Amino acid sequence: MKQICVLGGGRVGSTIAFDLSKNFEVTVVDKENKNIKILEKRFGVKTLAKDLSDSKVVSKTVEEFDAVVDAFPGEIGYKTLKTVVEAGKQMCDVSFFPENPFTLDDVARRKQVTAIVDCGVAPGLSNIAVGYASSLMEKTENVKILVGGLPKNPDNILKYKAPFSPADVIEEYIRPVKCVRNNRVVTLPALSELETIEIPGVGKLEAFNTDGLRTLIHTLPAKNMVEKTLRYPGHAEKMFFLRETGFFNKTLVDVEGVKVKPLDVTAALLFPLWRFEEGERDFTVMEITVEGVKDGENVCYKLSLFDETDDETGMLSMARVTGYTTASILRMLIKGLVNKKGIVPPEQIGMKKELYKTVIEDLKSRGIKIEEGWC
Repeated sequence: MKQICVLGGGRVGSTIAFDLSKNFEVTVVDKENKNIKILEKRFGVKTLAKDLSDSKVVSKTVEEFDAVVDAFPGEIGYKTLKTVVEAGKQMCDVSFFPENPFTLDDVARRKQVTAIVDCGVAPGLSNIAVGYASSLMEKTENVKILVGGLPKNPDNILKYKAPFSPADVIEEYIRPVKCVRNNRVVTLPALSELETIEIPGVGKLEAFNTDGLRTLIHTLPAKNMVEKTLRYPGHAEKMFFLRETGFFNKTLVDVEGVKVKPLDVTAALLFPLWRFEEGERDFTVMEITVEGVKDGENVCYKLSLFDETDDETGMLSMARVTGYTTASILRMLIKGLVNKKGIVPPEQIGMKKELYKTVIEDLKSRGIKIEEGWC
């Protein structure tokens, strides 16, 4: 049986491990904490308690495994990806790091490694869907991705709770946004171009620019492309206030002789507010629209996704959609269905119909509602 290493035992890493354990021998590696011990009892996976902040430890740890999943927070995601690639291991990455993954393409090719990056929801499943839709067209004109993971009952002042690293959530509010306008890549501020969206079955949400296109800006020639995050109305204004007044700054400041990063303090204060308590529910919604030309005619392809917390397992929806997408891609990698060497963006998976259908059917079989077709 193939040996799989999942780096990171948070909600997403745990879900990936749970799903992969049906087919493989899975080991979750993370620093010592109560969560990884719970994983052993709950899902029957192996666990290793290690501090993986040292690249040498990461390299040594992954030696014995056939493939690796990087489910660490984005702040160490690129460093981990680089280390695993240099170790010569096939891998999927689901961390949300700011660096350009293609800078590691030459190393991955030289090491004969297939490293599939951005394997989550958006980026990830969104790229796969856009890749598939674009493959049906002779020319891709406009791409719009709307996605959000939200608490079912927003009971705090920020109307939000986070199923994954608070630092990665805050990154969505501060990282400059790359999008495509009139065939040119442009950079806009995060939280910009706020608009109100009506989602069937959900109601009114607000949408704002975030940096979720990722590899699409390098791989897909389209006239216009944008990715926006969905939140309950009023959330963006509060995040904008915190950002503009310095609460998200990463530069050290002196507070009565103590050097602190405002971002670290803010994250520490927000985490209790954003933490899902036992029994709380969330939902994930995604709307993707791709417009282009097919057989000389203007066409439109749309995918809609909706998912809620799984009552049976208690798994939060955003962790489910993220984790199950990653697990599906990892299975294809192990089976040799994705065999291109180098850095592989998820949209290239979507451009192959049989691989796209595999991911979609895997998600549907796990209770995730997906509708797609021509507009």
